[in-house]
Amino acid sequence: MAIEYDAHYFSPRDTLECGQIFRFAPFEEGYKVFSAGNACYVYTRGGTTYIKCDDNDYFYNFFDLARDYAAINEKAKSYNVPLLTRGAERGAGLRLLNQNAEEMIYSFIISQNNNIPRIKGIIERICRALGEEREFLGERYYTFPTSAALAGAGTAFYKNIGAGYRDEYLAKTSSRIAAEGIDGLFPLTTAELKKQLLTYIGIGPKVADCISLFGFARRECFPVDTWIEKLYHDDFGGTLKDRNKINAYFCGLFGKGAGYMQQYLFYAKRENL
Repeated sequence: MAIEYDAHYFSPRDTLECGQIFRFAPFEEGYKVFSAGNACYVYTRGGTTYIKCDDNDYFYNFFDLARDYAAINEKAKSYNVPLLTRGAERGAGLRLLNQNAEEMIYSFIISQNNNIPRIKGIIERICRALGEEREFLGERYYTFPTSAALAGAGTAFYKNIGAGYRDEYLAKTSSRIAAEGIDGLFPLTTAELKKQLLTYIGIGPKVADCISLFGFARRECFPVDTWIEKLYHDDFGGTLKDRNKINAYFCGLFGKGAGYMQQYLFYAKRENL
């Protein structure tokens, strides 16, 4: 049986196309989505969004369906920031995903200084080469590889599949995670988590924020990329140049829910609202 949810607070397009996930593809009325070793088909018909999947519990959590986004949306409007209000009004169906932490570590290492089609292509080639082949709705897909599989591939593999200078980052970080695991990261405070993530080769401040927000559900994180830097200057009248200071500004302004506000702002700026 498919999961059903009010489409006003769950837009597959706005949720998937906002840069927080890379493993999805258009399919029939909506999208196929892949996370770790799981797959689903999500689409909207009328006023309802439907999720057909191989594991209801996994995707109920993945799409954060237990959370009251109406309250988050109203909180965004309460700041009386025009761009944020427009983002919340037009992007009410945007949700933050609860994704697999290891997958997010590698995905956002790949994402740096890169564009979405190329990121998706690199990840797909890695999954096809190193993941397990499975079937969903009559079509084959590949799971995201384990860290052991990633570590065993070696630097040359990543260079050959087009990872560029990130080849060494992927090889060395996967070797470390395969040896140590990441269970010790989950109990850390957010400040400790980000500090520890920065010790992995290939992870800088923005990537650490993305991993913390999208892979560890640290909703107080506020990644600063070129879009956020631009709207900071254009829409907030900001004068800071250092992205770490811009990050601190927004985290101070929005507090515990900064990650949700980041997504509304990013959506509004990208959609030219």
